[in-house]
Amino acid sequence: MEHREFVDHYTAQARALRAAAVEAGPSAPVDTCPLWTVHDLVRHIAGVNAWALAALRSESVDQRPEWPGAPDEWDGLLTWWDERVVELADELRATDPATPRWTLVGAGTAGSWARRQAHETAIHRLDAEHARSGADVPPLLFTPEFAADGVDEFLTRMTVIAARRRPVERAGVLVLHAADAGRAWEVRLTPGEAPAVGPVTGSGTDADATVAGTADSLFRAVWGRPSGAVVTGDTALLDALPRV
Repeated sequence: MEHREFVDHYTAQARALRAAAVEAGPSAPVDTCPLWTVHDLVRHIAGVNAWALAALRSESVDQRPEWPGAPDEWDGLLTWWDERVVELADELRATDPATPRWTLVGAGTAGSWARRQAHETAIHRLDAEHARSGADVPPLLFTPEFAADGVDEFLTRMTVIAARRRPVERAGVLVLHAADAGRAWEVRLTPGEAPAVGPVTGSGTDADATVAGTADSLFRAVWGRPSGAVVTGDTALLDALPRV
């Protein structure tokens, strides 16, 4: 996917997240993020947006930006979030995606923030939809291309970050198939190491577990959200993926 597409996805998902959060109300529980309310969810995503903006505006590729303080009062928080959404989108559009910037994995590029925030916002948009509608969340919210990229980003980048804090404890091979996107991944889990992700070797039939479905369902499944993906074999391997 192109940089501008990620920015467009980010802004679209931010609008949808806001609409769902406002309809659900700040005190509504977010069952997909235990112990959170919608207020907590919005405060988190608003802070992430501001944090990403700080990283983009800093010329340092080595220094982690400080986490910004967000307003606590609901209306003020929504206004602050709205401002950060616009500012972040403008900054992403104005910055060459190849520009070196600090990222979650250390020195990286400005373009990686467009990808990260698009998927971060999409997953939390899903959380807001669950808070608003419960089990009535539409089975397909994300395009196959975008959702498959979200699976890829999770497996190749986010599990590496998460494994620093939560080392892998299980051993096994997990294969994921997103038929509508024509994508497949093989994940090798080794205790104490970050997951090794690559193309499926051989036929994939020797995998210890398989996750299959639409790219949308796999995107939800790898992030531990309710999903229609079909998991066969050692189903505990999916839960063993380190998550932030």
